[in-house]
Amino acid sequence: MTFKISTLVKSSVVLGTLLLASGASAAEPNVHTGRAEVYKELETDSLEAVSTPEQIMKFLRADSVAPTRIWKVLEHGEKLECLACVPVVSKLLYNNNAKTREISAWWLRRRIFGVFGPGQVYEQTLDTLADANESEAHRVYAANALGEFLSGSGVPALSKAVVGDSSALVRKAAVAGLERLNSSGASGELGLALSDGDSDVRLAALHAATRINSFTDVAAVVGLISDTSSLVRRRAAETLGVMKAADAVLGLMALADSDQESDAAVRAAAIWALGQIGDPAARDVIVAGQADADPSVRSAANVSARMLRL
Repeated sequence: MTFKISTLVKSSVVLGTLLLASGASAAEPNVHTGRAEVYKELETDSLEAVSTPEQIMKFLRADSVAPTRIWKVLEHGEKLECLACVPVVSKLLYNNNAKTREISAWWLRRRIFGVFGPGQVYEQTLDTLADANESEAHRVYAANALGEFLSGSGVPALSKAVVGDSSALVRKAAVAGLERLNSSGASGELGLALSDGDSDVRLAALHAATRINSFTDVAAVVGLISDTSSLVRRRAAETLGVMKAADAVLGLMALADSDQESDAAVRAAAIWALGQIGDPAARDVIVAGQADADPSVRSAANVSARMLRL
């Protein structure tokens, strides 16, 4: 009888423990509240949950923390619900380190609460970009953040900055933001950026032109093959080759002529582009390029000759 009573007591303890554990699990709050919409297609176990809110608050409030440490803490806190962390992380959008700004925007764009509502981080970022009294660096970082937030609602603000901000650095960042959002702008501002007075802005716009699905302003790119900057002329030729712009053949043929273009890198880009477009009218220009004094031009001409099966 003693054995049976002892066994019964042990069984009761085990059962009680299981019931308590079960009850604790059932009563545990859903730590993903507010995140369900973001991660509804993903298994909970697939998300990082190593960092704690305390770690985020501790490390991100410190004056000097290695960018790699910030990256690790935020990446490992991918599925944390921590409203108190949002304003702390949002300050990192204006950090001097580009990687820190990027991971901060990545972490924030996964928050439903505290980021996208009225008066919240996203709206504050829009206001920062639009405020001429803000520092140039802060406006640049705000443009970066709007691109990294991956929300199409940032297109109007970025478009306005592309054509209206007094700083070329901000305009360049706004172009990059539109590229990140795969947008030519609310009213085709990317095409206007191709004629910006600053060559770096024009180069940024050329970079975006072949990466934005909706961009179709080939004429604006063609206009840059006579740009004062040799680097812009080169990038314009390369862009036209990627776009296979048949309307640019005559201009590219002129650009490939050593009598008209002194920069060998530009001539090489023009000949390469002609090969990509594949218009037989460029045959003589490509053949002439094979005898160019510069080896890079000759190499490009040989490639284009094969493209045209010369």
